[in-house]
Amino acid sequence: MKIITTPDPRLREKSEKVHQIDDEILGIIADMRKLSLNWEKDHPYELSAAMAAPQMGVNKRIIIIRDDMEDKKNATFTALINPEVIRADGKIKTDYEGCLSVPSIYGMVPRKTKVKIKAKLEDGTEVRIKATDELARTLLHEIDHLNGILFIDHIKDKQDAFYEMNDKGDLIPVNYDSKIKNNKKLWGE
Repeated sequence: MKIITTPDPRLREKSEKVHQIDDEILGIIADMRKLSLNWEKDHPYELSAAMAAPQMGVNKRIIIIRDDMEDKKNATFTALINPEVIRADGKIKTDYEGCLSVPSIYGMVPRKTKVKIKAKLEDGTEVRIKATDELARTLLHEIDHLNGILFIDHIKDKQDAFYEMNDKGDLIPVNYDSKIKNNKKLWGE
């Protein structure tokens, strides 16, 4: 298993609902955790906050969310199966987002600051989660993956909205017209 990146068309497919949590599904979740942490080892300035099954080419409605997004040493994740947004509200805040499947590009993405979702845990327990701010943003980003949507699709004002990371871990602006607009690897067109 590996993390797939744009322009792989599998990233644009809507994922299938998980009907039974069995050894296959638990294996997919284990692979997601392993891939996230392996990716992180190669990216010293970044944290793998979350991942969706489509990012490894698996068309299932599964995401993992890091339990502590502030501490890179805490490498535990919670898996959410068939997560569904019940409500997204609050203010719209524009902030940086990046993605394991959109290498080297970051963007200023507008998202609601509050979200309520329902999902199942690995043991089948149904949960409802209320999240705000960064956790809400991360959940919405990952659930978008399950619907074939990437963070770059949410950026409406393209000028001054895209960034790349330099070798010191700083995000620097990139020119949309010269570097992003016609980048077939990014958009898959």
